[in-house]
Amino acid sequence: MGLLSEKAMCNTHGQDSLYFAGWEEYEKNPYDEVKNPTGVIQMGLAENQLSFDLLESWLANNQDTASFKKDGQSIFRELALFQDYHGLPAFKKAMVEFMSEIRGNKVTFDQNKLVLTAGATAANETLIFCLAGKGDAILLPTPYYPGFDRDLKWRTGVEIVPIQCTSSNNFQITAPALEQAYQDAQNRNLKVKGVLVTNPSNPLGTTISRSELNLLLSFITSKGIHLISDEIYSGTVFNSPGFVSIMEVLKDKKCENREVSNRVHIVYSLSKDLGLPGFRVGAVYSNDEMVVSAATKMSSFGLVSSQTQYLLSALLSNKKFTKNYISENQKRLKHRQKQLVKGLEKAGISCLKSNAGLFCWVNMKHLLKSNTSEAEMELWRRIVYDVKLNISPGSSCHCTEPGWFRVCFANMSEATLNLAMDRLKTFVDSTTNTRSQSSHQLLKSLRKNSHTKWVFRLSFDALHDREPDER
Repeated sequence: MGLLSEKAMCNTHGQDSLYFAGWEEYEKNPYDEVKNPTGVIQMGLAENQLSFDLLESWLANNQDTASFKKDGQSIFRELALFQDYHGLPAFKKAMVEFMSEIRGNKVTFDQNKLVLTAGATAANETLIFCLAGKGDAILLPTPYYPGFDRDLKWRTGVEIVPIQCTSSNNFQITAPALEQAYQDAQNRNLKVKGVLVTNPSNPLGTTISRSELNLLLSFITSKGIHLISDEIYSGTVFNSPGFVSIMEVLKDKKCENREVSNRVHIVYSLSKDLGLPGFRVGAVYSNDEMVVSAATKMSSFGLVSSQTQYLLSALLSNKKFTKNYISENQKRLKHRQKQLVKGLEKAGISCLKSNAGLFCWVNMKHLLKSNTSEAEMELWRRIVYDVKLNISPGSSCHCTEPGWFRVCFANMSEATLNLAMDRLKTFVDSTTNTRSQSSHQLLKSLRKNSHTKWVFRLSFDALHDREPDER
């Protein structure tokens, strides 16, 4: 062990989080409709499998591209050789145009300000490496994606300081919460380098409002710090209010050419909007030339393959396809989210009203034995090990209010989701009946004890009244 590095031996990766523990239980006993119908159903994975048929149809109609051919001639050898790690120009162009399309073409992006990375995980870490170091802090509103404890902290040495948001205002970001987080960081002798938000939010499944974005922009302007907007779910917005990018806010406030614009950065990926996490395509977008330069150098440690870029450049350049895909995918997400909400309601469970993402933020406070994190852990264990549904507890997302859970809905079939809801309803009904029976037994016991005490009191009083006669 002494021969290993300090980083190899440190325990700050975050792999011991209950977010990952649920995954491990699923991997031991995965549900399969035929082979393992009583297995664990994976509801802790934010994966979009609802529109694979659209992608597969495009591939079937573009055999040359899928076979790495151009004008009927194979370009496999060309793609197999080393390419410039800045990325294929055709792909970067298609990528920024797709990003604009998702945002309703209200903003445009410059491909020279785009840095390709192997997924959003690499993009976030790369950006943190560019902006901060050991002894610095990034502020994050809670609840937040559990993987950030790994992505932002583990190798960079940067600390995360939470911006505490609560259910009292549907977990929206407030000025007092921002100031308190900034003060908390200073009290820990940490230098705040920026704020990172996920818009739409993971795990809330909600878009950040324009007023919150204006607040964030004012805050980073006054503090002279950075703002990172992780917009990986920007194409999953299926209900109003619509998605507002931080770049749109910069444009509306005429800040595009001001100094603050150099301190606003975007992280994006095709993992959620296109449902291609296995392709490992992410990006950093920044107006700061030094950040772009540094991130480009760092990207050599996590490249996107030339074959992937070639294939996706053709797909994203097909405007008819992308327009139809974005629209149809959002319709399917909306339908599936309704299905989950309906199933939860049948089980007597509510959730935060959502308009985006691949999950719902579910309120199970009424199922807790007490309003404590320990009670949340007990409920989570029962749902994972007994009900066999892997969901993510709120505490793994750093939520300070026990009883909230993230439940994903887009990584399974409708039949599997219905089965999951049936399992959950059965569990809730049994829990409610057990509690009802316990309460009934307790009430009977209290009544019995009260009756006994009343009889005893009567007997005692009668005895006391007779004492003088008996003497």
